[in-house]
Amino acid sequence: MKQLLCATFEGIDAAAVEVQFTATKGLPAFTIVGMANTAITESKERVKSALLSNGFTFPPKRLTINLAPSDLRKEGSHFDLPIAALIALGNFEGDLTSWYVFGELGLDGSVTENTLLYPIILSLANQGMIERAIVPRVSLSKLSKIPNITFYGVETLTEALNLLRAEVLPETESHISTFDFNHLIHEGTNYYFHEHYPLDFVDIKGQEHAKRSALIAAAGMHNLLLEGSPGSGKSMIAKRLVHIMPPLHNQEMLECAKLEILEGKEPTFSPLRPFRSPHHSSTGASIFGGGSHKAQIGEVGLAHGGILFFDELPHFSKTVLEALREPLEDRHIRISRVNTKVTYDANFLFVAAMNPCPCGNLFSTTTACRCSDLEINRYKSRLSDPFLDRIDLYVQMHAVSAEDKPSISSHQLHKKVREAFLRQKERGQERLNGALSDAEIARYCPLNDETQPVIDQAIGRFGLSFRAVSRVLKVARTIADVEGKKEIGKAHLLEALSYRKR
Repeated sequence: MKQLLCATFEGIDAAAVEVQFTATKGLPAFTIVGMANTAITESKERVKSALLSNGFTFPPKRLTINLAPSDLRKEGSHFDLPIAALIALGNFEGDLTSWYVFGELGLDGSVTENTLLYPIILSLANQGMIERAIVPRVSLSKLSKIPNITFYGVETLTEALNLLRAEVLPETESHISTFDFNHLIHEGTNYYFHEHYPLDFVDIKGQEHAKRSALIAAAGMHNLLLEGSPGSGKSMIAKRLVHIMPPLHNQEMLECAKLEILEGKEPTFSPLRPFRSPHHSSTGASIFGGGSHKAQIGEVGLAHGGILFFDELPHFSKTVLEALREPLEDRHIRISRVNTKVTYDANFLFVAAMNPCPCGNLFSTTTACRCSDLEINRYKSRLSDPFLDRIDLYVQMHAVSAEDKPSISSHQLHKKVREAFLRQKERGQERLNGALSDAEIARYCPLNDETQPVIDQAIGRFGLSFRAVSRVLKVARTIADVEGKKEIGKAHLLEALSYRKR
């Protein structure tokens, strides 16, 4: 029995698959076993044609391909190349067990790419399971950005067979370990960012309080809720926020590219973080992921590392809003089905916008509100206290005035975010302030004799929960970082408390 290695998706992560081959005496037949989907079972015809087109004789025996482990569902046309290679190698006695082989075959034996290759191989690399692989040459430009793997690109089945038979492997081009973007360097690690702002905060007139909250939210990845009249600039701020987010290191950029591919897009390998903005009529499955047989990633998972923006927040279903509490707190989402259970990372900055009442004119100084008290209460009661407790920054937008002027630009805000980012890294933090654990809060957000009475008094006056206290401390820590201070001061703590929804 001979075997090569391949892989398939198991949820959002890849699982290694052993492609095993035997040829036994009996009536000529070609069988693939091991819970293969239609794309794999159809590979028999592609493999036969590719072998015959390249001068190989199809053995007149009973051929069996087993995809192990047999209880794991396999999918993808990238199994074509390892299956064909095992049949073509015949009596070859060399060691093939360390080779990963991926590629879809054309009828003439040409090797083409599969859209799932990049996320599969990146997942294998993150698990430390792969060192070298044969892949379609057309995929090298994307795959070569994954470090610590030796890739051999091939265009035909014959080239792949020559590599597998070779006693001395050819030299390969070195992989691209860095990106050509502006970057910060901290302890030998590059953190990449861009200085291109197609949507600029300078376009927003007035709303200085909201711009300040956007700066704090970006610097520490704190959840933000903007409430104001229609046209006050809520969506403008949310859409510009993604351009002033903290820098990304190499692995984070690769993960962002993985999410782009899972969404069906061509990866850009850009330091721009994801921005997801589902409509309020979206179903729970489209937002959180799901599926009867195979769990698919949803908007929450696709927003990992970036921004999830809910416009018209109270119009989202009660079920969706309450289910959002888990990823907001734990920063991952679990999808449980009868056939599968999957956990997705969901470490995103949640931004929401809402009107103060159904008609939107409650805060207006020029237009009368048409809503009754009952309608306003019903509108706001769609947001439960446990949900609002997970919002770090609550901001009421000011009424639009003719005297409002442009002020700070995205370039200036982004510079402050990068400076705050470096201060967090210099303290030894692996995560930004918004994602600190309880133990990390005690370590990085200590209070002195001046600030401790302030939080004690706030707990008694406002009835803050333990979660609210932790979030206030994390916001205060970010405010201090934005101001360039090593310790949390009284002014930082009071400003953090002013952002709590009461």
